[in-house]
Amino acid sequence: MQPRYIHIKTLLLDAIEAGDMRPGDQVPSENQLAQTHGVSRMTARRALSEMVDEGILMRSQGVGTFVSDHRPMSSMLEIKSIRDEIEQRGHRYTNHILVLETLLAGTVLANKLAVNEKATVFRSVIVHCENTLPVQYEERWVNPMWLPDYLEKDLTSQTANFYLNEVAPLSQADNSVEAVLVNQDIAKALIIKNNEPCLKVSRRTFTRRSLNDTSLTPSTTNTQSTNSVVSYAELYHPGSRYRLGGHLEF
Repeated sequence: MQPRYIHIKTLLLDAIEAGDMRPGDQVPSENQLAQTHGVSRMTARRALSEMVDEGILMRSQGVGTFVSDHRPMSSMLEIKSIRDEIEQRGHRYTNHILVLETLLAGTVLANKLAVNEKATVFRSVIVHCENTLPVQYEERWVNPMWLPDYLEKDLTSQTANFYLNEVAPLSQADNSVEAVLVNQDIAKALIIKNNEPCLKVSRRTFTRRSLNDTSLTPSTTNTQSTNSVVSYAELYHPGSRYRLGGHLEF
């Protein structure tokens, strides 16, 4: 049976998607939700808190909780799988794999991944969709020493982030965000106009795990230093469909 707080979230999401509640509208309070649905205030609070964390609602201290901007929001303070973000909003995740290939690093990628210029790296290009609508174009380069079978993984059912975290749990990340106009290929993949602005997130991820860890595959025998680079990715989001944000406590 579905947990009660999930049931409340689903009803609120349905009302928002149906247009019964619009951005800026106040949602029922914890007490009102608890009374209406016959649950504890703690259960109602969990439903609202999760929707605030997911960027669907926004809370104003002493005033109430309101429907946020209609665009989904990704956190700038933590790294989540795009699939998890979409499914937590109660939506359907799908993707389109455009490129899976092996190539030489070259100067730029060698610096990004901390490898030799003549080293082999993996490249993937995947378009992530929310309810069939593209919300992220992901171009990623992976150091094969961490995941030698990366290109053989089922990237239609799990994200690259999921597989990389299995073998090299995230310890650090470098993030930069900028507004860009994308090239024609990216615009076509995202189904947007060539002059539509996008949010571009450039991200390098690191792990403290060593490649001589016996829990890794036998072929990975070299030893890496602390906080080794695992992958570098460039993520493009149509500005009209996506936001970046977060809540800070001081």
